[in-house]
Amino acid sequence: MISKKTYNEEELLARLVSDDQEAFTSLYNQYKTTLHLFVLKFIKSPSLAEDITQEVFMKIWEKREQLSAVNSFKDYLFITARNHTLNRLKFIARQEIAVGEIVRNYPNTKNDTSYQLLQQEYGEYIQRVLSSLPERTREVFQLCRVEEKSYDEVAALLGITRHAVKKHMMRSNKAFRDTLGDELNISVVLLIVSFLKA
Repeated sequence: MISKKTYNEEELLARLVSDDQEAFTSLYNQYKTTLHLFVLKFIKSPSLAEDITQEVFMKIWEKREQLSAVNSFKDYLFITARNHTLNRLKFIARQEIAVGEIVRNYPNTKNDTSYQLLQQEYGEYIQRVLSSLPERTREVFQLCRVEEKSYDEVAALLGITRHAVKKHMMRSNKAFRDTLGDELNISVVLLIVSFLKA
């Protein structure tokens, strides 16, 4: 005999396939917390895990017509989340490698004209993102990233809690992450290509 819970989920899935937003919202509310915790095991960053959780549900909505062939929505959801999370981790790793390559080659290229142009573009990009942030968040970013102070040092200096410092840094990191793909990737790739040609 089919339980009431299983029947309801099957019904919600059928309604979701038929573009029912209320069914999507019900499934989202049922699984969002569990899915966030699942992603957090891979990512270790609450804000990034939250972003990925939202992205996974967006994928579910965008591919809702394909869900009619799914036997277990829960299994499908968590497999989708795992795959999407691993893809994001690969992307982040590539970005870290790119940044590491730039930093490693900085002493050899700091007098190069093309590097100086990219450095100027990068500086303008940093300023654009920072100008979009609240004043306190900019101040915390400056102290942590530019002056390389610890969260505890910044908290003591500004008279705020360490948790508040962390929240400001998460906000600034999210702002940079949200614009990175749109603004910076081409420059980073060009810079790495120039290194390989040298």
